[in-house]
Amino acid sequence: MPALWIAHVTVTDPEAYGKYAELAGPAIAAHGGTFIARGARFVQLEGKERPRNVVARFPSLEAAVECYKSDAYQAALNHARGASERELMVVEIAE
Repeated sequence: MPALWIAHVTVTDPEAYGKYAELAGPAIAAHGGTFIARGARFVQLEGKERPRNVVARFPSLEAAVECYKSDAYQAALNHARGASERELMVVEIAE
C-alpha cells in the first residue's frame, strides 16, 4: 500500500537547512519517493503551526522507513538537526 511522508518544519538556520534539502531530495527519490507538496501555501486549522510543510508519496510504508534509515538520508538529516524543529510521520494511504 502506498504511504505518505509528512513533515512539519520550522527552519531556524536557513543555510544549514538548505544543505539538508539539497541532499534529502535525491535520497527520497532513490527510495521511490515523489514530492506532492513542499513549502506551499497552507491553512493551519488545529495544532502547532509550522511554516514549512512537506508531503512525499512512497510506494509503501516500508520504503519510506527504509529511506529515513538510509545512510544518504541520515547524512542529509545531520544538516537539519540543530537547524530546524520538525515532526515527521509516515502514514499508509487508504486506497
